[in-house]
Amino acid sequence: MSHVNLKGEPVEIGGQFPQKGEKAPDFNLANQKRENVSLENYSGKRKILNIFPSIDTPTCALSVKRFNDEVSKLNNTVVLCISADLPFAQKRFCGAEGTEQVETLSAFRNIQEFADSYGVHIKSSSLQGLTSRAVVVLDENNTVIHSELVAEITEEPNYESAIKSLV
Repeated sequence: MSHVNLKGEPVEIGGQFPQKGEKAPDFNLANQKRENVSLENYSGKRKILNIFPSIDTPTCALSVKRFNDEVSKLNNTVVLCISADLPFAQKRFCGAEGTEQVETLSAFRNIQEFADSYGVHIKSSSLQGLTSRAVVVLDENNTVIHSELVAEITEEPNYESAIKSLV
């Protein structure tokens, strides 16, 4: 078990966080239409997994907007914004903010399984049961080419490093 911080206070994180060179674990998440999708649905594409606690927090919203702006500059790349939010909330947010370049995916059906397999399962604090903030970048074959478990949940990820891994 590792830890990150929430407003400076330690938070226990469960699971095994993917490292560069490893094969990414598959997932079963719901898209905005509540259809189940897995890594296979994005076969042949490079993927940025933008994982966060909730789209309804300021930092999470900023990350969705920033990756929405960045993905249009990248070839053969999809940004998957993953949280435990219901697909209804994700769709509402994207519609209100005009974030049409990213795809939101919900772990509401199996949050613990997803969070454990990606090493982002918050085990303590007021966010217990949600996912910590992380970015995992995968190549076309689902091999991890960049991963960042953000040390402070309230801070944004290092966008530049994630994007640079794809150039």
